[in-house]
Amino acid sequence: MTERVSRIDRPANASRWHPSARRTSTTCTPGTTTRGAFDSRWYEERKRAALLAALPWRHYRATFEAGCSTGALTAHLADRSDRVLAVDLAPAALERARRRLAGRDHVELRRAMLPDDWPEGAFDLVVLSEVAYYWAGADLDRGLTAAVASLSPDGHLVACHWRHPVAEYPHTGDDVHDALAARPDLVRLVRHEEEDFVLEVFGHPGARSVATEAGLVS
Repeated sequence: MTERVSRIDRPANASRWHPSARRTSTTCTPGTTTRGAFDSRWYEERKRAALLAALPWRHYRATFEAGCSTGALTAHLADRSDRVLAVDLAPAALERARRRLAGRDHVELRRAMLPDDWPEGAFDLVVLSEVAYYWAGADLDRGLTAAVASLSPDGHLVACHWRHPVAEYPHTGDDVHDALAARPDLVRLVRHEEEDFVLEVFGHPGARSVATEAGLVS
């Protein structure tokens, strides 16, 4: 695994944790207050499993994960990717991710402020999990545009976000997914909606379903 610092300035109130992670004293597993304990909660485990099951391909060539936090999802993406680039803003979260992913030489971690520091290159999987509701004002459109621009012609963009409002976040998860659905340069392949989160997979226009790709339907 390699690690690179892309940008080191950080707003004082910035975070890349899930909304309920901020209230660790009341929402973590009883008797624990650590981020590691939060990662292992059934809600998070189940949500990661849903996201991974929704991916149309078994394996990807190049994956970009925006807002990787401590690397809990990154580890699973690494199992299904030839190469993974994962970024986050918080140094402490990246340090935990570095320890979690030690020995995974095809995984690169970077510190970055998105969407300003969006990486160059093309990816056939772009993952926006619990990150895009941080992008205020024009940054939401900038971030989504950068995500689509970095997507390979046959690639997939997966987005998964908490739906309940959080006062200090400029958008809700529903706002993010409404913006994705309104883009003419994306078509939706998967949608999974619950009271707590929404999960969607998109591709470029012309993208085909898993059954169509497998020749089960024409």
